[in-house]
Order: sequence, then structure tokens, then C-alpha cells
Amino acid sequence: MARRIPIALLALAALAVPLAGCGAEEEELDVIEGEPIESDEVSYNVVISRFLNPADTEDEAYLVGQPAPPPDEQYFGVFMQVANEGSHDTTLPDQMTVIDTLGNEYEPLETESPFALPLGAPLRAEAGFPRPNSVAADGPTGGNLIPFLIEEASTENRPLELEIPLPSGKVGTIELDI
Repeated sequence: MARRIPIALLALAALAVPLAGCGAEEEELDVIEGEPIESDEVSYNVVISRFLNPADTEDEAYLVGQPAPPPDEQYFGVFMQVANEGSHDTTLPDQMTVIDTLGNEYEPLETESPFALPLGAPLRAEAGFPRPNSVAADGPTGGNLIPFLIEEASTENRPLELEIPLPSGKVGTIELDI
């Protein structure tokens, strides 16, 4: 009988080891458009990404203050929701980058659009972007805009990815669906 107890304890211990990881949340830092990156109690979710047409009525508001794109380049919009689910204030990254499969990198444009995500802005605890009742929140996408100017050739170098520097020093990547 004394022998059965240690064997039973060993069997229980063997079962407990794989279960110890269950319930522990791991940060998923490489996702697809529509899935959030959740890191440091902040959620970053691209709700839609698409090319923007300066001649389109809706897109005019997204491209306020932008000149006509140069030949062989297009405006590209990433519409995002960001939520600080933590109890501490933080800051939005001041830079996000779109990268194609050849390694071409595109930085956000400075913009006067009322739909713009204010990169580098403070993000209060338990708050987010777009702000409730704002133009962006009530707009067609329900997200704030990050505008880019990309080479038309990059449309063939897909998938495009959005890289987001996170407060932890890590980088999150969202594969964009265009």
C-alpha cells in the first residue's frame, strides 16, 4: 500500500505539469487585420485598411490637406481602434510603419484630418480611440485613420504589414487585408 501512494503522487505530478500553463495568457503580437494585439493592457485593432481616393467624397475628409499623390503612388488608410484596458495612463506610439514583402517601409503622413489617430498622444486609463461621439467613432469605419503614401508597386508585394512599437519594447505586427 505504501508503494501505491508515491506512484499515485508521481502520476498526479506528471499530469499537473502540462496543466500549469493552462489559463496563462500569452501576448499574441503577430495577428491579422480584425484581430487585436493585446500588450501591456492596451489593445490595438485594425478594423479596416484600404486605398484612399482623393476624388471620392468620403475619402476627401480623410485626406484633408494632402496634395494629389505623385505618379506611381497611392494614399493608403489604416483605420484603428485602440483601448487602454489598464488602470495606468500610457502613450500611443508616435510612429507605426507599413512594410511590404520586399522590405519597403512607409511612415504615416502628417495630417489635418479629423479622423486621424493622434500618434504620440496620451492614452488615459480605461479610455481609447476613437473617442466616443467623435467624428471617427461615428464615421463609416468606427476607427481612427493612420494615412500612408505608398508606391503602387507595393500593392503587388503583399501582404502588407503594420508594425506597432509597443511600450514593452516589443513590436506588434498586423497583416493587412488588401
